[in-house]
Amino acid sequence: MSDDERFLDNESDADKRAYHNLLERKRRDHIKDSFSSLRDALPAFKGDKASRAQILKKAADYIQITRRKNASHLADIDDLKRQNRILEEEIRTLQKARATGNYEAAAPILSALHSLSTHHGIKPSTLATYEQTDSDSEDSSEEESSNQRKKSKMNSNDL
Repeated sequence: MSDDERFLDNESDADKRAYHNLLERKRRDHIKDSFSSLRDALPAFKGDKASRAQILKKAADYIQITRRKNASHLADIDDLKRQNRILEEEIRTLQKARATGNYEAAAPILSALHSLSTHHGIKPSTLATYEQTDSDSEDSSEEESSNQRKKSKMNSNDL
């Protein structure tokens, strides 16, 4: 091999090494920036300096805490959906009872609403609405009957 060929091989080795060093530097910088971004995203650090091991430990802790919170929130959502379905069914039952005038099917619901209002001081608007609607119609028909009886008594007294 001639000196020129060895020079070209050495130069290409030097270029290869320089290129490899550049790639390695970029990789390390990317990892460093990624750790910095992760550190800044964690509420435990708030911009403080920390080792990579500390950052990874806090990140793992934060992920576990967040997963537990999410599971709890999902359970709460499922419970609220279940309560919603029950309340919607009760509303349908009360509306049906109101439309038909048959309150026997709605008696447990009305009893529970009445219990809430008497034992806990809660005044459910649905109870007041249904009681008021029914008592208003009953009161008005009773008042009319009472007024007619009074009139007929007065008319008979006049005779």
